[in-house]
Amino acid sequence: MPGMNRATVVLILLLAALLEVGGDAIVRAGLHRTGLLPKVLLFLLGAGVLFSYGYAVNAPAWDFGRLLGLYVVFFFVIAQLIAWLAFGQMPTLARICGGALIVAGGVVIAWFQ
Repeated sequence: MPGMNRATVVLILLLAALLEVGGDAIVRAGLHRTGLLPKVLLFLLGAGVLFSYGYAVNAPAWDFGRLLGLYVVFFFVIAQLIAWLAFGQMPTLARICGGALIVAGGVVIAWFQ
C-alpha cells in the first residue's frame, strides 16, 4: 500500500464492496423485471457498476489478498443491508451469528497483519 494511508484503503475497500453488492443487486433486479428494455437497461447498468468494482479494487498497487479479510466484512455487512432494504429479506439468526464470525475473522486478519 505504498503512498496510501489506512483510511484511504478502508474507504476504497468500502467503495468496492458497495459497488460489487450494488451491481449484483441491479443485475438481480433486471432478472426479475418484465419487458425487454427494462431488463437490458438494468443489465447494462449492473455491468457498468460491476466493472467499476473491478477497477476500484484492482487499480491500487496493493496486496489485495492481504486486505481480503476486511473486504469480506464490508461485503457481508453491505450485502445483508441491501438484501433487507432493497429486497425485504430480513437477516435470520443464523446469518447474524455467522456474520458475527465473519466480522470477528476480518478483525483478526486486519489486526494481526
